[in-house]
This record gives sequence, C-alpha cells and structure tokens, in this order.
Amino acid sequence: MEGLCKVINKVKPYIAIVSLQFGYAGMYIISLVSFKHGMSNFVLTTYRHLVATIVIAPFAFVLERKIRPRMTLPVFLRILALGFLEPVLDQNLYYLGMKNTSATYSSAFVNMLPAVTFILAMIFRLEKMNLKKIRSVAKIVGTAITVAGAMVMTLYKGPVVDFIKSGGAEHHGSATESAHKHWVSGTIMVLGSILSWASYFILQSFTLNKYPAELSLTAWICFVGMIEDGIVALIMVRDLSAWKVGWDSRLLAAAYSGIVCSGIAYYVQGVVIRERGPVFLTSFSPLCMIITAALGTFVLAEKVHLGSILGAIIIVSGLYTVVWGKSKEGKDPETDEKIKELPISNNVDDSIDGAAKSVTIPASRNIRTVP
Repeated sequence: MEGLCKVINKVKPYIAIVSLQFGYAGMYIISLVSFKHGMSNFVLTTYRHLVATIVIAPFAFVLERKIRPRMTLPVFLRILALGFLEPVLDQNLYYLGMKNTSATYSSAFVNMLPAVTFILAMIFRLEKMNLKKIRSVAKIVGTAITVAGAMVMTLYKGPVVDFIKSGGAEHHGSATESAHKHWVSGTIMVLGSILSWASYFILQSFTLNKYPAELSLTAWICFVGMIEDGIVALIMVRDLSAWKVGWDSRLLAAAYSGIVCSGIAYYVQGVVIRERGPVFLTSFSPLCMIITAALGTFVLAEKVHLGSILGAIIIVSGLYTVVWGKSKEGKDPETDEKIKELPISNNVDDSIDGAAKSVTIPASRNIRTVP
C-alpha cells in the first residue's frame, strides 16, 4: 500500500499538468466559438473572473484561515497590479489577437513566454549570466532561436497544410480571410499579451514572498481582476445587450474558463512549481499547442499554414534549449555562485520537512495566468 501511495504521488504532477494543457486547449476553442457568436472578449474576461472568484474564494477562506497573513497596503497595491497585468491586459490582448489570427497560431506563440520571461529577468537583474558557463550560453541561444521562430510565423505564411479534407473549411473561409487582413496587428496583440504575462510572473513571485497563501492570493487576483475588467468592459462595450448570456456558448466559455483556467489552474500551477520547479512545468507547454492545433483543425476547420508549423517547431526548439540551460543551474557544482532567484517562502508545513522553499522565475505561460 505504501508503494502504491509513492507511485501515485510521483504521477500526480504529471496528471495535473497534462490535464491543464487539455483544459487550456479547450478554453481556446470554446472562447473562439463564443466570439464567433458575438460575445465581447471584455465581457468574457469579466464573467470569467466572476466565476473564478465564486469558486475559489470559499476554499481560500476555509483552508487558509490559519495561515493567511494580514493584508497590508503594499501587498494590496501589488494585487491591484497583478489583477491588471493578467486578467485585464494579458487576457484581453490575447483574445483580441486570437480573433485576428487563429487559435492554433496564437497558442503556438505562447511558447515564446519562457524567452520573454528570461529577457525581463535579465533586465531586472534577476538572472546572472556567465558566458563561460554552457547553461548561460544555452539560455541566450535558446532565446534567440525562439525569437527567430516568432519572426518566421509572423513574416511567412506559406501554403495551407490540409490535415483533413472538410467541407467546413469553406464555411469558415470568409472569417479566416478577414482575420488574415489583421494578421500583423493580431501578432502584436499576442506579443503584448505574452509580455504582460511574463511581468505577472515576476510580480507574483515577489507578492507570494510577502503574502504566502496561494489560494487567498488567487481569490484576490480574480476578484480585483473582475472589478478592473468590468470597468474596462463598461468603457469599451456600450451595448448593454452584450452582457446577456443564455444556455449557449457564451455561458459555457465564461464558466469553463473561469473554473478551469483561472480558478483551478492558478492554484495547481503554483503548487506544481513549488514542488517540482518551473523547468518541469515548462516542458509541457508545447503539448497545449499540439492539442489546440488538432482541435482547431477538426472542430473549427481552421487552415494551418506551413509558416505556422515551421515557426512553431523553431519556437519549441528554442524553448527546450532555454529549459535545458535552466535545468543545469541546479546541477552545476558552482551553484553557490548565487544565481539570483525570487524567494517564495512557504508557511505551510511540507509533508517531508516543512522547510521554506524558493523557486526561480516561472518559465512558462502555463501559470495563468490566459489567455
């Protein structure tokens, strides 16, 4: 029995992360369907975080009532910034970019997140580079490869690659052609989303250091994000009928993304990063792109271009080069070189030793923090 428990404990992180990748892929498809039926992305993000707050807040109130630290003004100001970076800026830019491109294209671009996070970490001096170390060279080369892949996706489309022959492609032809007219602007929006997401990760690490209660912080971010999203939505969407939802794809998109991709994902990803590290989490990023591409092709009859495939392959290659470099940090005998990390103290006693832990800057969007 004890052996079975050990096996289950080893397998749980894998099951959790793979399940989240399917969850995110499903969100991309469901959200795009709701947009095709006229739902505003600003309204969707507001409802999404309303649902997430309702789901997460009771658990945070009950489970962390003994360990929740006192709220202070500096922490609250950071939560306001987190709510703007992720629920408002990141998700709305991502949704707008996805509407102007495609679910497959935008999900492939998300694999640039580790490289963008790494660049920001260097700017804020949170990563110490030593060109004499192969790990540092690998991170720089991987970042350059990732950027090159993004440029290929942006500048080169190439012929359409037909994975399946479907009459549905004609039905969506006009929408696809319309999206092509805004391909560059859509790409810029997705890149802005990724930049916001990377900034969110860095600020989240600092905030958890001062407020080490993952569930409570998640509930606060969802609540603040809901209010900030609501204000933006009221400014951007003047038609009150846009707020109406029925038993249709609009309600499904709000409920699904709120529960799975904001509530559950924020918490699960934080726990996995704390226990297994960001390198483990990052390695599963391309799985979401593959699942989204498959669903987009079969469900939405999206046209996949050769440039998107080549760019995605290059981006994934760069991603794993960066991840490999990050993985060597913990194995380097000169780790005492004190590569700068963002400490995240953990007040909850661990089942093994209850010691405080630290994590490096998250290297993947899979902490959504969505799009």
